[in-house]
Amino acid sequence: MADHTPQGQQPGSTVTGLRKFTQLHEDQRVISAWQGLAGPALKWLTPARRRLILAAGAVFFALKGPAREMLKAGGDPEAYAGIMSAFIVTGLFFALLWSCYRASLKFSALPAIVRSNPQLSLHMLFWLLLALIWNISPDALTLRMVLTGLAIQMPFFLWRIGYMILSAKRGKTAGTRFTDHLIYLWPFYGSNTPYGKGLDYLSRFEAKDETELAKSQLAGIKLLILSVIWNAANEVLNAVAFGVDNPVKHALGGLSLNLPHLKQLINRTQTASIGMSWLCLYSELFRDVLSHAIKGHVIIGVARIFGFNVFRNTYKPLLSVSVVEFWNRYYYYFKELMAELFFYPTFMGWFRKNPVLRLFAAVFMAAFVGNMYYHLIKMPGRLAMGNFQELWDLLHPRLFYCFLLSMGIFLSMLREQKNPGRARSGGHARQGIAIFGVWTFFSVISIWNQKNAGSFIEVTRFFFGILGIS
Repeated sequence: MADHTPQGQQPGSTVTGLRKFTQLHEDQRVISAWQGLAGPALKWLTPARRRLILAAGAVFFALKGPAREMLKAGGDPEAYAGIMSAFIVTGLFFALLWSCYRASLKFSALPAIVRSNPQLSLHMLFWLLLALIWNISPDALTLRMVLTGLAIQMPFFLWRIGYMILSAKRGKTAGTRFTDHLIYLWPFYGSNTPYGKGLDYLSRFEAKDETELAKSQLAGIKLLILSVIWNAANEVLNAVAFGVDNPVKHALGGLSLNLPHLKQLINRTQTASIGMSWLCLYSELFRDVLSHAIKGHVIIGVARIFGFNVFRNTYKPLLSVSVVEFWNRYYYYFKELMAELFFYPTFMGWFRKNPVLRLFAAVFMAAFVGNMYYHLIKMPGRLAMGNFQELWDLLHPRLFYCFLLSMGIFLSMLREQKNPGRARSGGHARQGIAIFGVWTFFSVISIWNQKNAGSFIEVTRFFFGILGIS
C-alpha cells in the first residue's frame, strides 16, 4: 500500500535519494528485510491481537491518572475525596461509551427524533449536564465535583462517539465488539481531535496479513523518523527566527533575528518594524505547521505500527497552491471531522436547487459554525464554571478568523471548480506566486487566532499597522 496522503493531495517531485526514503515501505528489498528481522512478531500480531493490545492500552491509560494520584496521596483523607471522584468519573465514562455502543448496535430501534438528529442528541447530553452543574447547590460538593469532572472530559469523547454513531447510521457497527471501538473512543495518545476517525476508516486501512503489516510498520517508522527531523527543523527555526535559547542558538554563537512573537506584537509588549512584523507572521506560520506535523506524525506513526496504515494528519501544506488545498493538507483529521459532521449534512440537505448557495452554506457550517463550536466546547472547565465573559474575551476574535477562513475556502473551491488544476498546470513562477499567496492568506488570518493576544479591536489595529495604516 502506498504512503497515504489526504484526498486531493498529490506528492511533489523529489530527488532520487529522498524518494527512496519516502517510499521505503514500498521497496520490496526493505520489506523482505523487515519481515526477516521482525518475522515472529509480525506473525504473532494478528489483527485481533493488535486490537486487543490497543484496547488494553486504552483501559490502562484511562486508569493511569487516578491511580497515580492515589499513590501520591498516601494516607491523606482529603486528597482521597478528589481521587475517588476521578475514579467515579472514569467508571461513568466507560458506562457511557458502553451504552452508546449498545445503542449503536440497535440504531434502527432508537426513537425517530434520535435517528434523524443523532449528533444533535448526543451533544444535547453535554449541554444538559452543564445546565445541571449551573443549577446544582454549592453545598453538594461531591456531586458537583463528579459532574464537573464529567463535563470537563466529555468534549474529548463527543467527537469520537459521533464517529461511532455515523457508523451505526450506515449500518456498519453490526458484528463489532466494544473493544474494537475502544481503540479510538479512548485512545492512549489522547488528542482532542479523533486522529484516524472511527472504526470504519481504521478498518479500511487495517493490515490483514504479515506483508501488509510490514509495509504499514515501515510507513509508521518513516513518520516517526520524520517527526524527529521536523522537531530538529523546529528547533532551528525557533533559534534563528525567535532567538529561543536552545542548543542550536548556542551552536550559532547566539546569531538570531530575535523576532518577537505575534502575540507580543498584538498586545504591544514588543515592537517591530513593518517588515519584521511580516517576517514574524510567516515564521509563526512555518512553526505552527511544523508543530502540527511533529505531533501528527507521532500519532499516525504509532497507528501504522499497529497495522492501521491511515493518512497522515499533515502533508506538505506549505506547498499548497490554493486555500482549500492547504485546509486539506494542514490538519487533515480536524478537516475531516468538520466535513463529516457539518459540511456533508448541510450539503446534502440544504439549497439543492442553488449550487453556489449550497456550497457556501456547507463551507460556512464547517469552517465557521463547526470550527467555533469545536473550540467553544474545548474549554469545558470555563463552561462548567459559567465564566462566559472569559470565554467571550478568549474567543470573540476567532469569530472573525473563522469567517475569513470560511470565505477563503469557499472562494477557493469556486475557483477550483471553474479552473481545475490551473495553478498546478502553470510554470514554476505561477506555482510559486500561488504558494506565497496561500502563505500570506493563512498568516494574515492567524492574527485573529491568537489566544490571550487581545480584543478584536487590538488585533485589528495591529493588522492595519502592518499595512502601514495607523
